[in-house]
Amino acid sequence: MWQSYVNANSIDQVLELLGEPGKSSRIIAGGTDLILEFERGVRQSVDILIDITRIPGFAEIRLDENNRIHLGPMVTHNHCVASDIIRKHAFPLAQAAWQVGAPQIRNRGTIAGNLITASPANDTITPLMALDAEITLRSKSAERIVPIKDFYKGVRNTLMNQDEILVDISFQAMSENQQGTFLKLGLRQAQAISVVNVAIVLTRENDIVKKAAITMGSVAPTIIHAEHAETYLVGRYLENDVIEKTASFAKDDSMPIDDLRGSAIYRREMVRVLTARGLRSIMQGTEKNGFPEKPVLLWGNSDLVGKKLISQEKARSQGSQISTKVNGKDYQIEVEHDKTLLDFLRDDLGLIGTKEGCAEGECGACTVWLDGAAVMACLVPAPRADGAEIVTIEGLGDIEHLHPVQQAFVHDGAVQCGYCTPGFLMSAAKLLEEIPQPSRLQIKESITGNLCRCTGYYKIIDAIEHASQEEKHG
Repeated sequence: MWQSYVNANSIDQVLELLGEPGKSSRIIAGGTDLILEFERGVRQSVDILIDITRIPGFAEIRLDENNRIHLGPMVTHNHCVASDIIRKHAFPLAQAAWQVGAPQIRNRGTIAGNLITASPANDTITPLMALDAEITLRSKSAERIVPIKDFYKGVRNTLMNQDEILVDISFQAMSENQQGTFLKLGLRQAQAISVVNVAIVLTRENDIVKKAAITMGSVAPTIIHAEHAETYLVGRYLENDVIEKTASFAKDDSMPIDDLRGSAIYRREMVRVLTARGLRSIMQGTEKNGFPEKPVLLWGNSDLVGKKLISQEKARSQGSQISTKVNGKDYQIEVEHDKTLLDFLRDDLGLIGTKEGCAEGECGACTVWLDGAAVMACLVPAPRADGAEIVTIEGLGDIEHLHPVQQAFVHDGAVQCGYCTPGFLMSAAKLLEEIPQPSRLQIKESITGNLCRCTGYYKIIDAIEHASQEEKHG
């Protein structure tokens, strides 16, 4: 998959490696797409894989003096979900980030990575297109700012050069006379790729639409504007007949294809439905209804901005050493570098409680805690463990001192074949660290990244609820 691995500690180091003559290199941030591309042979092996996850300042979200919001290249989906700045001034982006994958995926996957992967079904591109975002690219010799509307050349194809890194995503904060929303249709409620998604940002004065942005995903080779719908809406009041007409124009502006997730005819109709639904919610002022006041993040008591940093270059090649702390024990092990964290834990450390189910970030059986956050171990490169602290199911409790969640699973019979159980326990335990007395909805949200093929989840939910009650009283 890669010949050497570098845990980078600065932007200058990254740029030097990207510009190294005769070497193919690739940046890895969340890795939730990249690892799968390597595993499936979609992407060719590279000479150098450059890990930027612990470079200072890269996970920053800030609002500047010109009222522009800036996202660093390591801002994750959960960073956006948790950010007061994004929730208040870029709400459609918060909505989109909240609907990406599951908590473990949102703790690793980045907004920058979503943009660079350039799939027309990627959720966060659509609101960023509606917000007229700009992307700053930097190489060793130059820096350039590209409007997001010019960034995409086609499906999974951008104008980014091999020697460039995305260092900033910026856009104007929404003003008080602007409202926006994001809507997504998937084939299930979580861990779903968009069949269709729509973002809307409206500027109104005296209830008249002065400016409209309606963007659509998964209906063309790239994210597109519903230009006829936008033009029609400007100068009009939001009324039911105007909304229906605008939605029909959006339907006509879409150019979907037939695929496994839906037919072109179905997608066009769903564009109409989602556009009308979104406009109606803005008209009624209900566009923020349903967004959780306290979203489940599965990062416990940490804000995940002050991550452990790498103080020096640590290139990883075949047979190199990883120094890490797992379940409170220090390890220094010579390992083959081009493997996942899941394989490292099972094969090199003998911690086989973490299970391989799908190996694609779908089932959650391999959930572990990496520097305080729940992640899918199958989507994390093994060298990321260097200098990190990891907790697996073996570190959650032991036979004489079970974690309250483990005890509740036993008491409530929340286990059938047991294969998925370690992942459920790791997610549930992190939930209770974060929200000691969660609601049943929050419990359900915490396990959206964990699949069980044996049961209907009722006993699992009951067990987590009972564990929270035990924590409260004990």
